[in-house]
Amino acid sequence: MADGAAAAIPDTATPAPSEGAELIVAQALKDDPRPLHVAFLGPLTDMASAILMAPEITRRNLRVIWIGGGYWPVGNREYNLSNDIAAANVVARSGIEIWQIPMRVYRHMGVSYAELYERVHGKGEIGRYLVEQVVAWNARMVAEPIEHRSLGDSPAIGVMMYPECGVSEWVPGPEYNELMNYVHTGRNRPIKLYHNVDQRFILEDMFAKLARFARGEQEFAAFT
Repeated sequence: MADGAAAAIPDTATPAPSEGAELIVAQALKDDPRPLHVAFLGPLTDMASAILMAPEITRRNLRVIWIGGGYWPVGNREYNLSNDIAAANVVARSGIEIWQIPMRVYRHMGVSYAELYERVHGKGEIGRYLVEQVVAWNARMVAEPIEHRSLGDSPAIGVMMYPECGVSEWVPGPEYNELMNYVHTGRNRPIKLYHNVDQRFILEDMFAKLARFARGEQEFAAFT
């Protein structure tokens, strides 16, 4: 575990050093034939900082999976991108492999309270904590009463486990303007853009793993 930067990078030439960025650099420079997957469930600040601190990592076997960006191909305001547009441009221009899961996709990971109470709440202390945190956060932060939550960060884990768990295509890598529109320059490395993901696969895997953990079944025979 390592903390990331507390704020966005000031510009596309200046990193925001952090323990998180240093960890990315250290892992990227390891001698390992396997690709390093780095998932971002928010802004790309630490990835951009790592690139600016150690540009040589752009030549390593590294894959960025980003939950972020507006509706393709035009764009719109999107929370994760809005927190550090400069960082998104640093990463986009770096030549690193990017798998992007944009707003239109990650918003469709909805679960209802009823499902969470049936499938998660009774699965030990962790399950109870997760559900009660979601319900308490909604009650505190959402003006209108609701009975659902989008688990929009979970596709990052899903595509790492099973890259074909959604429809994707390789498209020319965009950049981003201050309005958070995509800027299609044609200069950047193609990115893997997901148009949808298999919600059932991702959520059922989480529910099953919580249930197995609650029963003390933490290993699979095929992996031992």
